[in-house]
Amino acid sequence: MPSLAPLAAASPVIQLHVAGAALALGSGLAVAMLPKGTTLHRRLGWVFVPAMAAAALSSLGIARSGHYSAIHLLTLLTLVSLPYAVLARRRGNIAAHRSAMIGLLLGLVIAGAFTLLPGRLMHAVALGAAAEAH
Repeated sequence: MPSLAPLAAASPVIQLHVAGAALALGSGLAVAMLPKGTTLHRRLGWVFVPAMAAAALSSLGIARSGHYSAIHLLTLLTLVSLPYAVLARRRGNIAAHRSAMIGLLLGLVIAGAFTLLPGRLMHAVALGAAAEAH
């Protein structure tokens, strides 16, 4: 049975990371399904961007045994891709904007899927099983 207890017991940086990722996932999926260029699409896009930034920046405070892992390369890619995507849209390069945003959303989904592996915090949250908070 799902339980928020493991998340409540996690460090504040992990809680911020999960909150940012969850908000980015919800807003990103909504934006992806909405008609493009609408006011709602733009407003939810402005929820997605800072939520992704919060998830990426907070990940820098999460290190396993004091060391960063390969997944932190996604952090760097995210921190470069977010401003690129916004700038591309502002310059009218919709194709580049769309490509960057799709890449960001796919990266988020893939990274999120790995958090559901046994021994991970979100596995414990989703399944109520004992897991380490990483």
